[in-house]
Formats: sequence, C-alpha cells, structure tokens
Amino acid sequence: MISESGEFTLHRVWATDLTPEQLYRLLRLRTDVFVVEQQCAYPELDGRDLERTARHLWVAPPGDPGSVLGCLRLLAEPDGVHRLGRLCTAASVRAAGLGRRLVAAGLDEVGAGTCVLDAQEHLAPFYGGFGFEPSGPVYDWDGVPHVPMIRAAR
Repeated sequence: MISESGEFTLHRVWATDLTPEQLYRLLRLRTDVFVVEQQCAYPELDGRDLERTARHLWVAPPGDPGSVLGCLRLLAEPDGVHRLGRLCTAASVRAAGLGRRLVAAGLDEVGAGTCVLDAQEHLAPFYGGFGFEPSGPVYDWDGVPHVPMIRAAR
C-alpha cells in the first residue's frame, strides 16, 4: 500500500511482497544509521525481516520509490502482540517528522492491539507521545541503553 502526503510517500509492504531491491535499501539505511553512524556493531540481520507476518514501512520522496529516507519494521509476535522496531531516518531528513509519521503508520496497522518496542533510552519520551510506557528496567544492548516499552490494548 502506498499513501502520499506532501513531500513524502509512505510505503507499506508485507515481507513476502518485498523486492530484493527494496529489502536491500531498507537494510542499507538501517546499517548506515545503527551500525555506522551510531558505531554499534551488532547483528542487524536477525532473521525476522522476511517472516511471513512482518511488515515494512518506509518513506520515500514522491516519484522516487527507490529511495528510503526512513523505515520501520512491524512484527507480529507469537502471542498476538505487535512489535515496532528498526525505526530510523536518514540524517539528511531527521527534522522532517518522518519518524513520527512512521510510528503513527505502524500503530495504524496495529489498531487497538497491544504493541511493544525496545527504545533507545533517550527516545522513551518520543514513544511516550504515542502512549507507550516503560515496561521494565533500562538495559544495555550492545553499548546503547534501551528500555522496553508497551502500549496496552485499547
């Protein structure tokens, strides 16, 4: 599914419908941000990107669907809870509100269900604006403080 509003186009694709090029561009942005920019060597390829129930959302400039300026992965856990993760935006568009747009779109997909995530600690207030609350203590994930968060079913 594709929706346009103003300067950017939002793409929503089930993992099974991703093209190799789309998957590559998503993984490239995530690696550029998490591994290179944040200098965090961790196993970005965790085996979940191609799960049958995984959805990938990304933002591109209108008319350029090959560009990925920001992305988010939405997973369905075995217990029925949804998990947001791998949210990132390119440094060149960080002030454009794309992260907020991606989280809102991901939560639209979740609907009234329960949703969890593991936030970098400094981003907990950002996710709090979407109704997420801490659900456990801060922990270290490859040198970056994270906090588990939940948005209860509505």
